[in-house]
Amino acid sequence: MGRSDSESSASSDNEKSHDEQDETLKNDVVTTKYNVAAEICNNALKEVLAAVKDGAEVAVLCDLGDKFITEKVKTIFKKEGLAKGIAMPTCISVDNCICHFSPLRSDTPVYLKDGQLVKVDLGCHIDGYIATAAHTVVVGATKDNKVKGDAAKLLRATYEAMEIAIRMLRPETKNMDITAAIDKTASEYGVTPIENMLSHQLARNQIDGEKQIIQNPGEKQRGEMEKVAIDKYEAYAIDILFSNGKGKAKDQNTRTTIFKKNDEVVYSLKMKASRIFFSECQKEHGSMPFTLRSFEDEVKAKMGVLECEKHGLLKPYQVLYENAGDLVAQFKSTVLVMPNGLLKITGIPLDYSLLDTDAKLKDPALIATLSTNLKPKNKKKKKAKTDGNAAAAPPAADAKAAPPPAAKAEEKKESKDKGKAKGKA
Repeated sequence: MGRSDSESSASSDNEKSHDEQDETLKNDVVTTKYNVAAEICNNALKEVLAAVKDGAEVAVLCDLGDKFITEKVKTIFKKEGLAKGIAMPTCISVDNCICHFSPLRSDTPVYLKDGQLVKVDLGCHIDGYIATAAHTVVVGATKDNKVKGDAAKLLRATYEAMEIAIRMLRPETKNMDITAAIDKTASEYGVTPIENMLSHQLARNQIDGEKQIIQNPGEKQRGEMEKVAIDKYEAYAIDILFSNGKGKAKDQNTRTTIFKKNDEVVYSLKMKASRIFFSECQKEHGSMPFTLRSFEDEVKAKMGVLECEKHGLLKPYQVLYENAGDLVAQFKSTVLVMPNGLLKITGIPLDYSLLDTDAKLKDPALIATLSTNLKPKNKKKKKAKTDGNAAAAPPAADAKAAPPPAAKAEEKKESKDKGKAKGKA
């Protein structure tokens, strides 16, 4: 579906003297844009999750998420004419599918079934400032029909690893220390991080920024990974994917439908169909990932993308899988590292009341990290009630599937802020 230039995700036409502006989080305007993108992202995620039911068609759910974002961005920053839209097309990856499954309308329909583990991943940007999120649920799970066994343990492990990684995003913390904590959390629960998956720093028009945090690196990747420290005024997408299998990602030749422009490659396309397609990619999506589903004519899009991908003009987001029969869970949040603490601006709390598992963290250091506040407590207000980022003592040792204090506080904040969030986007 075509969009006007003012509503396009393209960034090139709207960069008026941005080089002269502060594009970091020191600028309150930048922080506002991250937060607005985050609110739309969170609401889109909730919209899709609410539609995850037995018999739901995956392509329809992907369209639901994408359309929610494109419609919401039309209502904001109208006068400024900023680029705004999808930063990550909606992906619905089921069971052993790890990531990036976003089928076309012309593909064979895929329908959800009760008991399947469903990962929803999507993102929004305002003026190139990106907010992404991912969440995992089990189809048909309720308080009377709880998630049990490996699935319950996997959900808890993955979510808590994300929360621990987030709480380690402090200035001067080394990225490989966060890697170690992620991998140790997986080990505590007896699950496996998907090998070499990355969490990225975010920057304007960069969904895969300079600094990276790797999970479960292979020997080669560990040696090649640049050792860096977290710094204030940085933004990160903390993306954790765990499996109850071996953690090895494989390509099973499922059609790739998500691509991103490669700014490092220049090539003169030979085919007219390819040139038309690539021109539309640049105009409508700029440097953001996009799906072939966003083009009115999917047949022409599938033809045009071939030459572009072959010569490196577009980077593919491959659909990856674990072994058949294994399960993969994913949780992702966008976090802003500020001088006064951390702002977790996207992500939905895990509903621990739906889990039936005795599995829990035992390592004192991990429990302590998970129980820390995102923002330091105000010493002058010791008697005040804790805010949404606060945390109390670790959960009781005999608590069955009880959420850690940080998660409890987030759930309270989530409920408290529901009324405030209405109408903002």
